[in-house]
Amino acid sequence: MNIMFSRTLAMSLAAAACAPLQEQEYGLGPPPLAAEVTGDIEHVLVGPIHSVPYMCSEHPLGQVAYAGDALGTDCLVTGGLDAEPGFSRLYRGDGGHNEDWYGWRAEVLAPVSGTVLGIFAYPSVNMIGEMGCPPAGTIRIRSEDGMIVTLSHLGEFFVSGGDYVDRGMIIGLVGNNGVSRAPHIHVGAHREADATPLQIRWNLREMADLQAQQGDNEAVLP
Repeated sequence: MNIMFSRTLAMSLAAAACAPLQEQEYGLGPPPLAAEVTGDIEHVLVGPIHSVPYMCSEHPLGQVAYAGDALGTDCLVTGGLDAEPGFSRLYRGDGGHNEDWYGWRAEVLAPVSGTVLGIFAYPSVNMIGEMGCPPAGTIRIRSEDGMIVTLSHLGEFFVSGGDYVDRGMIIGLVGNNGVSRAPHIHVGAHREADATPLQIRWNLREMADLQAQQGDNEAVLP
């Protein structure tokens, strides 16, 4: 079984095992199906979602069907280097508890400026390795140029529907909920006008500036 198929199958089985969620329970309303992409994939440049290092795993075209999911990416905070050279890690020890993961309750930044269309606060926390039911703890932001950015699996929110957020503003904390096995944030984007999914690209200059500031702040701590 290939990795893409097994991942999609796991997501489908998790959703099938859950009771249907009514639109009024979701608050945001269900996302539209993503428009079919037949030509070149369009991309959008967004700001970082964390001020600390993180890595992302992409959703290939066709893996997930809904706008905000299609062509999205799942991002996990990394750590463990402690100023030593080498590869970073995702968790401490065996990673058997949410608190072991470097991303658990990490600050989440708004990748774009815009209006919060709504949020859905997920009522429970998944155990490591066990998926919950959709939808995840989610926020949707509409940018001024008509793009919808979806961030999912947040465990706590610092903004509300109707708020205007600036790019780089702290909007919540990383959680582990919905169709998720470990603490991370899913980021997806689509055009509101036609539900065309957009591939996420990170502004690496902004990422470097944020991480440099984070390093300076740590340097002056007692």
